[in-house]
Amino acid sequence: MAEAPIPPLNESLDPGSVPEPQPVVEQQGMAAHFIVLGIAPGQEAADKVRAFFGNAAGLVRSVGRRQSEDRLSMVVGIGAKAWDRLFGQPRPAGLHPFKALRGDKHQAPSTPGDILLHIRAMNERMCFELNMQIMRALEGAVQPVDEVHGFRYFDARAMVGFVDGVENPDGREAWEATLIGDEDPAFAGGSYVIVQKYLHDMTAWNAISIEEQERVIGRTKVDNIELADDVKPSNSHVALNVVEDENGNELAIVRGNLPFAVPSRGEYGTYFIGYARDPAVTELMLTNMFIGRPPGNYDRLLDFSTAVTGTLFFVPPQPMLEALADGNPAAAAAPAGEAGQAQAPAAGGALDIGSLKGQPQMIGAQGRADAGHDPLP
Repeated sequence: MAEAPIPPLNESLDPGSVPEPQPVVEQQGMAAHFIVLGIAPGQEAADKVRAFFGNAAGLVRSVGRRQSEDRLSMVVGIGAKAWDRLFGQPRPAGLHPFKALRGDKHQAPSTPGDILLHIRAMNERMCFELNMQIMRALEGAVQPVDEVHGFRYFDARAMVGFVDGVENPDGREAWEATLIGDEDPAFAGGSYVIVQKYLHDMTAWNAISIEEQERVIGRTKVDNIELADDVKPSNSHVALNVVEDENGNELAIVRGNLPFAVPSRGEYGTYFIGYARDPAVTELMLTNMFIGRPPGNYDRLLDFSTAVTGTLFFVPPQPMLEALADGNPAAAAAPAGEAGQAQAPAAGGALDIGSLKGQPQMIGAQGRADAGHDPLP
């Protein structure tokens, strides 16, 4: 299935020209709940989930009014299989199961998930209260897949001790990086989000020197300054997360990562969550990390961090999320005979990167990841 085009950076997107988005670029709070759910079998469960989509914003308002200064917010995402089951065609152009990546040494698995709830607030109690109210509303209709409670660490640092989210765009640039525009007009104002849970080997990480850690990340640890190009290794985390379009313009995503931990079990990790206008941008970053650029030159941070989940979701704009309670609002504009015909989800197998070996990578104007003239499948 073709992915949504990535427009050139000089083609600006006016946030006022698209439907109201969900709070995908909301300022990071002190706490977050990352919840992935599966939808239970049966029509009753499907109907209950649709009704929840229509009432989700109301639940956030009801809970948030109790402590408005705590800035409670929530983003709701829908997976490819769930979209096909609940709404059929048309489907958002970039929505597909997360593509597993298998490098020579490290892997990014593709794991199931029908619904994503990304709850943020300035304290844990607000996240907990909204989470609890949602589970009551969805009782019997959903099954837990994964749930992580993240916290904002000192100086917004990740568990490995480096500041996270430094390169996040803000303001208008953040909207342009995350909101679908007229390249997929039926879903304008929406976004795509990829989530991954990483577990860190802190014993191995803490065993190397700070100088070596800085070479792994590509930034200084204390001052948070990016290393100079002639010092920064090509397999550093920072270097491999730079992707460009065919005109040499750097492309961005908006991350909402937070650390999490269960010290009594020796479990320390980072929950990666990246919002993008087209998932091809995030997918290319992950390809660089796990496969390498060039292949084999993988992200050294993966020697200390293991991805254990990976799922992709579509984030409808707010009016569409509420309208989904009554079905697919985009179906009215679909060509005759197309609406309601569910398309089989794309295969969730490995991302075929054989054509990328030894060739420079870029995102083309049509939103594909290119290697010379050979696009990613």
